[in-house]
Amino acid sequence: MEKDIGKITKNDTTEILVRIDDFGGRRGLTIREFVTSERYTGFTKAGVRIQSADFPKLKEMINSISEEDMTMPEEPAPEGVPSDEGKVAPAPKKGQATLTKPGDKENLPDY
Repeated sequence: MEKDIGKITKNDTTEILVRIDDFGGRRGLTIREFVTSERYTGFTKAGVRIQSADFPKLKEMINSISEEDMTMPEEPAPEGVPSDEGKVAPAPKKGQATLTKPGDKENLPDY
């Protein structure tokens, strides 16, 4: 038995598929990536399978998450930094490249 519950688009070629299925004679919930590309179409190894006996615990955990939990808090911008657009990127770590425009090679780390 396979019952597709739904899917979420991850990017142009990948979706997250949620389905109830039987695997090895056991029913469970499968959440896996499904790729559609020129080279390969099908499930990837990325995903998880929840046994039917563990589903109530998963459901309880999911239901305990509020919409507020999933909302990013708005942090005030540091002084001198525009708050709406043009956010400043964090300072690069030691040895990390800091390209500012295409073709800029001045700040590449030495290897």
